[in-house]
Amino acid sequence: MIESKAKEDLLHYLQAARDALLWKLDGLSEYDIRRPRTPTGTNLLGLVKHVTGVELGYFGDTFGRRFFDEPPSWYAEGTEPGADMWATADESREQIVGLYRQAWKHSDTTIATLPLDAIGHVPWWPEVRRETTLHHVLVRVIADTHRHAGHADIVRELLDGAVGMSEGNDNMPPGDRSWWEDHRDRLERAAQKADQG
Repeated sequence: MIESKAKEDLLHYLQAARDALLWKLDGLSEYDIRRPRTPTGTNLLGLVKHVTGVELGYFGDTFGRRFFDEPPSWYAEGTEPGADMWATADESREQIVGLYRQAWKHSDTTIATLPLDAIGHVPWWPEVRRETTLHHVLVRVIADTHRHAGHADIVRELLDGAVGMSEGNDNMPPGDRSWWEDHRDRLERAAQKADQG
């Protein structure tokens, strides 16, 4: 019989998403990690900054385990909308990545210390549904972090063509540049044909 280790399983998937997201920064310049690659400004370092706040809010504030004595300006209440989705020129890669790694430790302590059915209160949710469990929060943060790791994968591909699920596991069909160009052309032709009816 396989023993259920729910916390370990959940933490494994959370850490996989964390690692995948940070891996997308490897080998890129300061410009490229900050460069907006979508009409809404999605950029790699901004995604890391955002999930840092997600973890500190959900695994910190929600369970009465506040991380900051004095939060950074982008984390404080009343900041401009989207301030957590991009890095200013004064916010270094090392600062943001370092804070994200500190957030992991803080989150992991919350997860290790509390049972999955521990009750927390999400301050930014409507009052009628503010109460939740650690299990719910863990699933929510895992889903959110994987979602943003997927965004990062696409942004990285747009920057330099690098793709993959994680270091050492690109999770892609084999093919050289020529194969991928032919594949993309085939997809384009299929889309055009479908559009023409």
